[in-house]
Amino acid sequence: MSAVLDHHDAHGHDHDHHAPSGWRRWVYATNHKDIGTLYLLFAFTMLMVGGVLALLIRAELFQPGLQLVNPELFNQLTTMHGLIMVFGAIMPAFVGFANWMIPLQIGAGDMAFARMNNFSFWLMIPAAIMLVSSFFMPGGAPAAGWTLYAPLTLQMGPSMDAGIFAMHILGASSIMGSINIIVTILNMRAPGMTLMKMPMFCWTWLITAYLLIAVMPVLAGAITMTLTDRHFGTSFFNPAGGGDPVMYQHIFWFFGHPEVYIMILPAFGIVSQVVPAFARKKLFGYASMVYATGSIAILSFVVWAHHMFTTGMPVTGQLFFMYSTMLIAVPTGVKIFNWIATMWKGSMTFETPMMWAVGFIFVFTIGGFTGLILSVAPIDIQMQDTYYVVAHFHYVLVAGSLFAMFAGIYYWLPKWTGVMYSETRGQIHFWWSMISFNVTFFPMHFLGLAGMPRRYADYPMQFADFNAIASVGGFAFGLAQVFFFFAVALPAMRGKGAKAPQKPWEGAEGLEWEVPSPAPFHTFENPPKLDASATKVIG
Repeated sequence: MSAVLDHHDAHGHDHDHHAPSGWRRWVYATNHKDIGTLYLLFAFTMLMVGGVLALLIRAELFQPGLQLVNPELFNQLTTMHGLIMVFGAIMPAFVGFANWMIPLQIGAGDMAFARMNNFSFWLMIPAAIMLVSSFFMPGGAPAAGWTLYAPLTLQMGPSMDAGIFAMHILGASSIMGSINIIVTILNMRAPGMTLMKMPMFCWTWLITAYLLIAVMPVLAGAITMTLTDRHFGTSFFNPAGGGDPVMYQHIFWFFGHPEVYIMILPAFGIVSQVVPAFARKKLFGYASMVYATGSIAILSFVVWAHHMFTTGMPVTGQLFFMYSTMLIAVPTGVKIFNWIATMWKGSMTFETPMMWAVGFIFVFTIGGFTGLILSVAPIDIQMQDTYYVVAHFHYVLVAGSLFAMFAGIYYWLPKWTGVMYSETRGQIHFWWSMISFNVTFFPMHFLGLAGMPRRYADYPMQFADFNAIASVGGFAFGLAQVFFFFAVALPAMRGKGAKAPQKPWEGAEGLEWEVPSPAPFHTFENPPKLDASATKVIG
């Protein structure tokens, strides 16, 4: 059925709607598209900051001996790299995608709480400044690992308090963003779009938002107890006063494991949009994808102690957490099977978004298998805190979250900016990133198997070759992202390139392709009337 849009619904004439201009447009932004753009720009900035810290780590590890930094600063770099990448880059980027795409995909005029949306973004700026500036405080930045384990956190300087305060602010921002997403999806869908007709990206974000609301207060509790141990005479985690540092690990990982899925479920949603578009087929097993996403979310709450197999857990506990961890592989496997089945006998083309999506499936699967290996308690006890674990979670988070984000950026960039990116540059960015990523992190599996511990600034000679290879790959990977910014993102933001049609991808489905490119400042002021598939507007 051909899509015929009511002129008033789709075209937001800026002069009619008084789109603000200049700095006020951004500081006072309440439009979901502007706030989405702010989140994405903030996340990319933090990705670059976190990336510089990572490259300092890799430069130090290029060869044995202490080259550039002392061990204290090295631990500060590893801690801040983790915190900035998780809370400053990956999570805000996905919230940016949610802000931009969810109202467009469900036919809503905007997010439910526009001013709260503005507030939840601007909270992140002081938090990020506080985190980064902790390097310049007495004693340097926190150096307790990104997990902020006691008793190290009880011994840190004042920067630890700044870090705790920053985490509180970022958590508040996440909770507000999540409430906004849940209310928008549940209350503002266009008439005729039932929950089981929503795009998968909306489903994955709905479930992610519930996860965030459930676990962010747990992190807040853990770091508040750390704060009171430091300054108010409590002994939650201080053994000298009868406290238990292992209790911190239980509380932290009850937050931390769902957090891992908070960072990957929206990626699953993006890939579930991109693969059907370029396979020119409906997503295989839509309902099973929805149930698999829900299953992953529920199971994520009962596997936390697989991070703690070496803390003296009883064998019964080890068995429970081992089997429950293995169980998560089932719904995850369902997803991978469904993506492959969607591609099977599809009329596939390999534009840049599809390259990133296929690359994601391939490399994420490797990360999933190494996670399955680590779920086996006796193996995990050998691998604990080695570079094998570092390799595993970077395969899941870089090749998982980040690669899926690039798939989403290339897929929706024409809709955001109104211009087509350069396909050649996009392909260069993909292959450059894919090869350099594997050169960086694949050798780390072998370093870990050989026993190299993580967070060490120095190492014996037998680890030298693989570390040198990983460092070269790391710098190449960092340069690839700089190339992306200057060769792909910046020209698109400036409007340089061929004009994008309303629907640049032949197989793409969904309401976001029913509005012009670039998407007008205001869209769907009156709820669109949908066809039976809830993917097209009929008037």
